[in-house]
Amino acid sequence: MTDRRIDGAVDTDARKTWATRWIAADPQTIFDVLADPTQHGVIDGSGMVQTAVGTPERLSMGSTFGMNMKIARVPYRIGNTVVEFDEPNQIAWQHLGKHRWRYQLEAVDGGTLVTETFDWSTALVPKAIELVGYPERHLPGLHKTLEGLAELVETE
Repeated sequence: MTDRRIDGAVDTDARKTWATRWIAADPQTIFDVLADPTQHGVIDGSGMVQTAVGTPERLSMGSTFGMNMKIARVPYRIGNTVVEFDEPNQIAWQHLGKHRWRYQLEAVDGGTLVTETFDWSTALVPKAIELVGYPERHLPGLHKTLEGLAELVETE
């Protein structure tokens, strides 16, 4: 597969880590995957997201959903709430720490520019996120997640 990575960066001033990729699919097809929490473990590039638990079939504004996760082989469960929802352009959810995972979709000729953002500007304790190095550590995972998303929707 051709690398369709456009860009990505850690912006410590804005407290956002983001990656953008062009995907050969329309925004609605991509949004449908993102709005289905059972697909999150399929596309996750961090290796942390495992399976959805007690989730609605489709996310909407205010939806809550759980995910089985693992970090360094240690399993845990986390709850999420959808806090931004503009179908098929944007969806974001936050964890109990209030940091957000956001996807923005922009239709372009022949496909969609998808930007995934780890936004810790809304976090309860943003300094703690910085001290453990999450902003820098998440960038490769963002690129891998977008790659997984592309592989899923471009083969459907």
